[in-house]
Amino acid sequence: MSNHSLLNGSEEFPVWALLPKRETGVTNFLNKYPEYDGRGIVIAVFDSGVDPGAPGLQVTTEGKTKVISRYDCTGAGDVDTSTVVTAVKGTITGLTGRSLKIPSDWKNPSGNFHIGVKNAYELYPRILRERIEADRREKVWDPQHKSTLADVSQKLNDVNKAQENKKNLSRQEKLEKEELEAQLELLNQLEKKFVDLGPVYDVVVFHDGTIWRACLDSSECGDLGSCTVLGEYDHTQEFASLAKDDFINYSINVHNDGNILEIVSLSSSHGTHVASIAAAHFPEEPEKNGVAPGAQIISLCIGDHRLSTMETGTGLVRSMIRVMESQKKENAALVINMSYGESSNWSSSGRVTELMHGVIDKYGVTWVAAAGNHGPCLSTIGTPPDTSDDNIIGVGAYVSPEMMVAEYSLRNKQPGLPYTWSSRGPTMDGGKGVSICAPGGAITSVPQYLLRHAQLLNGTSMASPHVAGAVAVLLSGMKARGLKHTPFLVKRALENTALPLPDGDYFAQGHGLLQVEKAFEYLVTYSKSPDNQVRFNINVNGSKDKGIYMRAGLQNKPRDFSINIEPVFADSSNIDSREKLNFQKSFVITCDKPWVQHPSHLELNNLARPIHVRVDPSALPHGVHATSLKGYDVKEPEKGPLFNVEVTVAKPLSFGEKTSKPVLKFDGVHFRPGQIRRHYIFVPDRATYAVIKLCVQDEDKSGNFVLQCMQLVPKKACKTYEFHKMVLVKPDSDCTHPFKVKGGVVMEFVAAKFWSDQVESVLDYSISFHGCSPEGNDFTMHHAQGIATFDIIGGHQMEEIAPQISLKHNVIVLKPTESRISPCGSPRDVIPDERHIYQLNLTYSLHLPKSTEITPNTAILSELLYESEFESQLWMLFDSNKQYLGSGDAYPGKYSMKLEKGDYTIKQQVRHEKRDLLEKLTDVPMLVYQKLQNPINLDIYSSLPQALVQGKKLSSATVPPDRHRLPIYVSALTDAKQLKSVSAGQYLKGSVTFCKSENSRKTDSFSFKYILSDLTKKSGNSNNKSANEKTKWEEYQEALRDLKSSWLSKLDNKEDSERLFQDLKSEFPEHLGALTSMMQGLEPDAKRVLPGSTADIDADVARTVFKLANEVIDAVDQTALLSYLGIKSDQRPDANTIKTSMEKQKTALIDALARKGSTIAKFLLMPDKLVGDGDIKPSLELIDDIWLNLLKYVEATDLKAAGYFGLWHAAAHNQYGRLLKVAGKMYEEKSSRELEDCMVWAMGQLGWDHAAQHVTRSTLVRFPPMYRVF
Repeated sequence: MSNHSLLNGSEEFPVWALLPKRETGVTNFLNKYPEYDGRGIVIAVFDSGVDPGAPGLQVTTEGKTKVISRYDCTGAGDVDTSTVVTAVKGTITGLTGRSLKIPSDWKNPSGNFHIGVKNAYELYPRILRERIEADRREKVWDPQHKSTLADVSQKLNDVNKAQENKKNLSRQEKLEKEELEAQLELLNQLEKKFVDLGPVYDVVVFHDGTIWRACLDSSECGDLGSCTVLGEYDHTQEFASLAKDDFINYSINVHNDGNILEIVSLSSSHGTHVASIAAAHFPEEPEKNGVAPGAQIISLCIGDHRLSTMETGTGLVRSMIRVMESQKKENAALVINMSYGESSNWSSSGRVTELMHGVIDKYGVTWVAAAGNHGPCLSTIGTPPDTSDDNIIGVGAYVSPEMMVAEYSLRNKQPGLPYTWSSRGPTMDGGKGVSICAPGGAITSVPQYLLRHAQLLNGTSMASPHVAGAVAVLLSGMKARGLKHTPFLVKRALENTALPLPDGDYFAQGHGLLQVEKAFEYLVTYSKSPDNQVRFNINVNGSKDKGIYMRAGLQNKPRDFSINIEPVFADSSNIDSREKLNFQKSFVITCDKPWVQHPSHLELNNLARPIHVRVDPSALPHGVHATSLKGYDVKEPEKGPLFNVEVTVAKPLSFGEKTSKPVLKFDGVHFRPGQIRRHYIFVPDRATYAVIKLCVQDEDKSGNFVLQCMQLVPKKACKTYEFHKMVLVKPDSDCTHPFKVKGGVVMEFVAAKFWSDQVESVLDYSISFHGCSPEGNDFTMHHAQGIATFDIIGGHQMEEIAPQISLKHNVIVLKPTESRISPCGSPRDVIPDERHIYQLNLTYSLHLPKSTEITPNTAILSELLYESEFESQLWMLFDSNKQYLGSGDAYPGKYSMKLEKGDYTIKQQVRHEKRDLLEKLTDVPMLVYQKLQNPINLDIYSSLPQALVQGKKLSSATVPPDRHRLPIYVSALTDAKQLKSVSAGQYLKGSVTFCKSENSRKTDSFSFKYILSDLTKKSGNSNNKSANEKTKWEEYQEALRDLKSSWLSKLDNKEDSERLFQDLKSEFPEHLGALTSMMQGLEPDAKRVLPGSTADIDADVARTVFKLANEVIDAVDQTALLSYLGIKSDQRPDANTIKTSMEKQKTALIDALARKGSTIAKFLLMPDKLVGDGDIKPSLELIDDIWLNLLKYVEATDLKAAGYFGLWHAAAHNQYGRLLKVAGKMYEEKSSRELEDCMVWAMGQLGWDHAAQHVTRSTLVRFPPMYRVF
């Protein structure tokens, strides 16, 4: 039997279900109206960027360009190109220092070239960067490095073998072995710590007389003729790949007269997949088309590459400005798809959401947004669509039987249903949240850099573009028929024609499954209705609540609500006033539930009117109940409701006050695939944690379940008090999960069988509540208190506690060192009409005495994005060389980074169009959380007497029930070692736990702050006067001498310093400090020449340093000094005076020896770099003698004393491995470009070209010419 006979017509692969369109009627609609395929409609995709090279995103059904505009609105791709140069003999010098050859065919009438630099990896999505790094390591690094490593290992083995029987090795033999050991150690370190920071490209921007153009020197050698030149994408639709194998397509835009280049790349694959669902067109495979293959796309990147694709206020506002500005053009964006969003603390206000409403209400753009993927609990809708006004179309995710088979390869079809994880309504302020649902998965195009044509992604992110594409199809038909629309009409049409899913979750499906054909019929029928210009704003009880939501409390009494219903007109400020004047609607109000009492009619003019509603939940059973008030036009009831007021009641189970063991059990509960069981529980007041236990009854069936518990509190995001976990429950095995709860607040407890688990299950599960409630949720103790007392209050049952306090972070406060307010200065930051956005730029300095993990946090702005009164906030962290290290924004917990000790700069930007609001933040402090190397534990006692004497500590205790109070006593820190790195004004932060059970301890914790006072020890005034105590005049003379000496290294005039030096020598001939300071002035540490440097050496200066060093060496009696250093304990009366004198001599001698040895080495190794006459006779023996003399006083590993000379000593002996080892240690202490150049030179001397090239390739990443721009 042939393979073909195994298949019959019914078993053909359902390609159409890979990007489903039949479920929502799109396929039938386009078969009926093939020209209404989205043509003439532009969809703005607010996402992570759209790849114009991805399959299906080249052209529309009419052959027009699919992606007509591309913008990176976040600023992550911006390059400062404000430096302007002109060509000399056809060449310019880039900011990298490379010579850039200008091709003769470039047209540049002005002759001016704007130049900048960009790290290529800043344009790569994470997945691409990882692929390129791995590929480069495998093909470029590994072959040469492994060969070099093997060669050095063999050499060391040979030396060890040759020396193994020798008792006394010569110095040369020791150095030879030491050198090879250093080389091997370095090669192993390079292998272990391999990091590819990527190449740095020169950027050239110029104007060809018509448009701006840009070129990135991807050749990395100045061969611009081999590189791609791109024009601004809006004008040319040109794009290209950065490198041969990366397949990342980028384009460019230019701002500020050439001073800012915006390189548009992709921050992830998400946006391309979204755009493909909405509008992909495959001429040869139409079954793979997106929903609106005739539509065009504007790609607006809001996902910031610096923040792992997190959206920013800057990205959102710039995107909205682009949409607003597009309304003046032929290709106006009429639809926005936004498959992004966050859980907001509230939705009643916010700068960004205010602008969103303007885009819809004033500019007439239909906004479609993903509801979120945080279900199955209720009230998990993100922002958007949850904003203060209900004018955004929120979309939930639905999976059809055909999708299950084609996309997910499930064995059997199941009835269609919302995905388990799709976010549910109502919103936290009672609005519906989900308008409609649509297919939430697709296998379609992704960016080329993934090296695949298509990929399965699912989420409400995929459902939203399905609806956006459907809206484009609908508007295409309306446009073809010459019919007008408003976003209000479109939303109403989609909601009133959606197909309710009888077996689908009411809160996940919204009004039902999208139905395109019926929606188009609705639009056409009612396109000329006057109320198309009006939506109705719902306001409950004088707040901005969008519906009635009864969740707090037991719900055992009726409640009255006043609901304001207000007409809102499209483009209200520009509408004909007569429309407002003539507006009049007579409504009939209905509700299908008897427990809601309401008026039956409402007469409405252009004025908000209240209606009064009573909700009586007293007779309702425990659980959640939902309905809605619907307002119909009495003249056209067939139009469907013109407004809806959602009513949701969550009636909880409660435990009696005297319940000894608060536990709920549910046995033998049957779960089919996708089934959800909801329980509402009034959490006992004194409970602090809960435990869920699960067990399946089936003998041979495991089950995949989603557990989610959520408590809502006012003005806090739904995730604040939440437990959410996917669990596999196995037969005959209890599954236990503890989690934190808030007493006195209603909890929704959800157990849901995951939608794709096709096996039915019978489950036993329970939830129990435990814990002792401390007085207050947060604990604060001041160091100066000495002892702090805290009360633990008994719960419903006897509780065993073992309190522990662990402090894990040191929190320091940074104040701005600089603050500046200025206009953002670009048209992309000007809201129509001429509303300029201002920026506040703040600079903070951070010093870390040792390596640690830090988390910056501008507390006043934290956890606020859409609800913030400011437009955006973003900080960037740089090291002392201006290297960009990382960023963070409104959610500080997401952005921690490990840093080495050193000095850092944090730059923060806050934006708003009102300058006066920014002025209030010019001194805003920043908190920096530093993770302690080891947690600090505080001692806890059961009684005050024990705490006072630091006696027996409290290990465990029993807390009786019924609000019994048990005091505990916490003593202050006394270990000075633990506090040496902290200072007054800072505080330590950690947690306090009480639960004795290890399994529950991690969940039952509370925040603990330990505020530090002045910890410095004051030295007492001694009455014992030294026998050699100086007079005040002698002290003055010494202070004056030391002051003058210190200024020798600061004076920038050679004659002045020489004159001062001679004065000091004549007045204090034996003062070594003057000689040392003079050498420091002649040869500052920051300007020291390193081995391999190409800089010239001033022979006169070198000779002077040599002479001064000899004076110091001659002045120190080394025999006496060494004798003193050999004394273990000096009991002489003037021991302190002698010690001070000897220490000064030792310091001066070490400095002199190091400078003398380094100077001789320079004369030996760099005679061609000497400028002037030098009469020093260098020799390797002399250098070695000085080195050995130096090692009498310091270890070779003492970088401060011997590091610089160590470099020259190693170079003089051609011991480049030892040089690299010393240089590497010095680089760890303080990195510099000069030190890195020295290391590269040494690698070259060793023949390690692969390592030298690897370091050089990314030198400008570590030492950029300027800070990265916002």
